[in-house]
Amino acid sequence: MKLIVGLGNPGQNYLHTRHNVGFDTIDKFCEMHNNLTLSPSIKFNSLINTVSLNGEKIIIAKPQTFINLSGIAIKSIIIYYKIVPENIIVIHDDLDIAVGKIKIKNSGSSAGHNGVKNIIQELNSQNFIRIRIGIGKNKIDDEMNNYVLEKFPDDEKILIEQVIQKSCEAIKVILEQNVFFAMNRFNTKNNI
Repeated sequence: MKLIVGLGNPGQNYLHTRHNVGFDTIDKFCEMHNNLTLSPSIKFNSLINTVSLNGEKIIIAKPQTFINLSGIAIKSIIIYYKIVPENIIVIHDDLDIAVGKIKIKNSGSSAGHNGVKNIIQELNSQNFIRIRIGIGKNKIDDEMNNYVLEKFPDDEKILIEQVIQKSCEAIKVILEQNVFFAMNRFNTKNNI
């Protein structure tokens, strides 16, 4: 059993913002799998559903905690379903990667992402897969909090749609092959 989680902030105000590319990727992934609908779960503080892919049960979730507390929702899911951290795929935004690019990691630090930091803290493990989606970096560090909560400008929307599609392909490769195969395919120099 595996868990695929997209990070983001709940609520209409945050729809399609830079911080919510994890949610947008989950939405696209669900659309590609017979328009799967995620249902609210108070127990897991998430929108959640399950799908069977290649004979394996996959749980798909969008935590409804705010992004910086994502680990709380994820922990409740993995305890209930007895999922080990190595079988979790977390999709999130990354300021250090250019818009339209992705990088896959199979473990490691939070790289400054507070949502990932909370997941590491709650799971007491860094050993989960991440699909890091580039959102670019604002030139002024002081305005970073506002920057991640902005919607993508028109000139970046096509790039984001393409990278969300690529991220869904990466999920498929991870599930059908393994994370290392996906890293070799998607972590190219011109992709980061």
